[in-house]
Amino acid sequence: MQNRRSFLKQGMKAIVMIGAGNALQSFAASSFRLPAKENVLLRFATVSDGHYGQPSTQYEALHSQMVNWLNAEQKTRGLDFTFVNGDLFHNDTSMMPLVKQQWDKLQMPYHVSHGNHDMIDEELWRQMFTTKWHYSFEKDEAAFIVLNTADEKGKYICPDLEFTKEQLNKYADKKHLFVFMHITPFNWTGAGLPCPELVAMFNKQSNLKAVFQGHDHDEDGMKENEGKHYFFDSHVAGNWGTKYHGYRIVEILKNGKVLTYQMNPLNQQQVNNNTLT
Repeated sequence: MQNRRSFLKQGMKAIVMIGAGNALQSFAASSFRLPAKENVLLRFATVSDGHYGQPSTQYEALHSQMVNWLNAEQKTRGLDFTFVNGDLFHNDTSMMPLVKQQWDKLQMPYHVSHGNHDMIDEELWRQMFTTKWHYSFEKDEAAFIVLNTADEKGKYICPDLEFTKEQLNKYADKKHLFVFMHITPFNWTGAGLPCPELVAMFNKQSNLKAVFQGHDHDEDGMKENEGKHYFFDSHVAGNWGTKYHGYRIVEILKNGKVLTYQMNPLNQQQVNNNTLT
């Protein structure tokens, strides 16, 4: 049986390291060696677009598959939490408790964001997941801001700017700041919604290390604007997208750098590895 080190080497895609001043280095998986576990301060996964309940898709089996992969990550290198970045279900609100049952099988804490196919009002969402559509949390030296990009009918909207400004100021002294939002605030994918005022806020935030997005099932890499890095993570399920179903790993290292890489566990191929400094 293939050992875990070999699996990681073959399953990673496009490693990126972010270092001091948000300088970015990229590495090929074939030449990159993961830091020792004891050098990792915080490690989390981000996934998106499960579309639970979408007709003519294997949504139940694909969710079980993803949960098993993430639980395997927890047992080996460890995960402090998983973030499910929108489109948890597909339009039909009766699917929401069923998809929650799937994610509740994760053996680590998890957080969620609201997507355009999560067609339900905010109060019912809060009752199910205990958070509003906009919220934030922190862990160790890192803070996380969650922004909403759709209304209850699925219309794309820019996040609440007042809330965003408040949270960016609140966490300005944190060493690492990350944002989760389902839809990208640019039109570079053809499925985004330009939000120039939001982007201007991001550009001024010196400790913002990365923005994580879903929505674009066929995107699994990184895009950059004004020195800020925007990452995609493929898809959990749905009827279109990359040929594989994957997830992104983020590791905050004790030396202050941030390492992120996309995983293709089914074909055991690493994709899009980046280090943020």
